Amino acid sequence: MTTRVSCQPACCRFSFAFAFILLLLTVATIPAPGQTPPKPAAAAHTTPPPKQAFEVVSIRIVVPNSKVDHNDPNDGSNQRQTFPSNRLTMRFMQMISVICAAYSEIECGNVVGGPPWLHTNEMHYDISAKVEGNAMLTADQMKPMLRTLLEERFHLKVHNEQRIVPGYALVIAKGGSKLQPHKGAPDGGFFSGIEVKSQNVSAEQVGKLIGWELKQPVVDKTGIQGMFDVDLKFRPPTGPYIDDPRFENLPTIFNAVQEQLGLKLLPEKVPGEYLVIDHVDKIPTEN
Repeated sequence: MTTRVSCQPACCRFSFAFAFILLLLTVATIPAPGQTPPKPAAAAHTTPPPKQAFEVVSIRIVVPNSKVDHNDPNDGSNQRQTFPSNRLTMRFMQMISVICAAYSEIECGNVVGGPPWLHTNEMHYDISAKVEGNAMLTADQMKPMLRTLLEERFHLKVHNEQRIVPGYALVIAKGGSKLQPHKGAPDGGFFSGIEVKSQNVSAEQVGKLIGWELKQPVVDKTGIQGMFDVDLKFRPPTGPYIDDPRFENLPTIFNAVQEQLGLKLLPEKVPGEYLVIDHVDKIPTEN
């Protein structure tokens, strides 16, 4: 995106003055006849900081087209990871979900592009990674390491785009917010298609979690400050379980947000940040 800066009269006067000073400095440095001109200073050499990376990484391809009921709490892939931790464990994950985790500041519904298999049930992966030494890191601190893993092992290439898209504004419902203040539990959380549970999140992050489930951006307009613990239960709004009779007695996500969180979702055109996948390999490089 190109930013244009208009030059007002005061700005122009400053520019002319600066140009005159620069001209004087240039004339002052012209060598006298017979004088050896000074050598230009060598350009400063800057070394880019090293990428943040896990010390040890193991990636295993799960049987293609295999299926797991992610609404079964006894399923190992649903076992929640808590943070801080010195390990990252992801079980039975679609690549699109791994990319969403690495770029979680963008709603997963706004992660687009890539090869067709990326958005199907064709491939799943088990990923286990350990940070260097015994450092205990938060999920956010591990995100740069997960991005490096995807770049090095799956040759992931992405870019960002800004678009105005249909979405929702998150506001306070009549009766007031029911968000529960954070009680000091470890950071962590999980998504199961019928429940979003997360600790130590802001109202803005709550909006992103809801947007993840709706596959549409949600912008926080509550004005609520602080950190909260959220446990939201709802009927699946998208995906293969949307008409599953096991969940027909659960409220819609819109009713759940209002009844359980004291907030409300209003349809609205919102600025959406999109992550566009330019390339990703199906088969990772060897461990």
